[in-house]
Amino acid sequence: MVLQRSKKRVITKYQNGKLEVVEDEIATEFPITIHVNGEEFATMVCTPTHLDELVIGFLASEGVILFKDDVTNLEIDEGLGFAYVTLKSNAFTNHPDHSKRFIGSCCGKSRQFYLQSDVRTAKTSMSNTKMKVEQCIQLMNTMQENSIMFKNTGGVHNAALCSPTELIVDRTDIGRHNALDKLYGYSMANSIPVRDKVIVFSGRISSEVLIKAAKIGVGIVLSKSAPTDLAIELAEDLNITTIGFIRGQTFNVYSHPERIINS
Repeated sequence: MVLQRSKKRVITKYQNGKLEVVEDEIATEFPITIHVNGEEFATMVCTPTHLDELVIGFLASEGVILFKDDVTNLEIDEGLGFAYVTLKSNAFTNHPDHSKRFIGSCCGKSRQFYLQSDVRTAKTSMSNTKMKVEQCIQLMNTMQENSIMFKNTGGVHNAALCSPTELIVDRTDIGRHNALDKLYGYSMANSIPVRDKVIVFSGRISSEVLIKAAKIGVGIVLSKSAPTDLAIELAEDLNITTIGFIRGQTFNVYSHPERIINS
């Protein structure tokens, strides 16, 4: 079975002062349930592309796995919407309780996490990567130019893993967290070192998005939208440079501007 990331539908459109029947392209919403070592673990709603990367990235983000070799088998039943994951015997038994909310502080700083798994898996960046302002703008432009599905549907988020000079891989999903998990899964599956990498993102930088970036391990996050106050506070604590409102030839640097060079 070949899953479609979008579907054609006949709609009624109002334009130029009149109603007319046209064909439109709609983003697909697909539920997938993950079973880990025979237990139902989570159900996500996603765009049905790169599902193996999504599953691996999600499990890593939740602290269930630390390395790709923790997964001994992964089977995806696209027809029924199930992913069956087999882990090494000790991997799943040691995972934290994901249902408990956790708010903590670190030496009086502002760091706050929602879940215990965030405390365990979010990394303080050790990146020494620096970027020129022109590179920030170019990477955003490149990701947007590649975003064919967004242009066709307007209903997805885009995320890309990049070096300062080039886009390495981009992923699309109806869920912004899913798009980031796909990048995480791709980097793990392909053993890509991420300390010197950059995430380019189409949506708002919420605290959850910032924590996802910290879990992946990058030091710079670029977005065409705005960050929240908590996201900025977390970025300050986790040593992550956050840049928002990259539009045209302007952007705002909200945390750790020392990584950005005006040439």
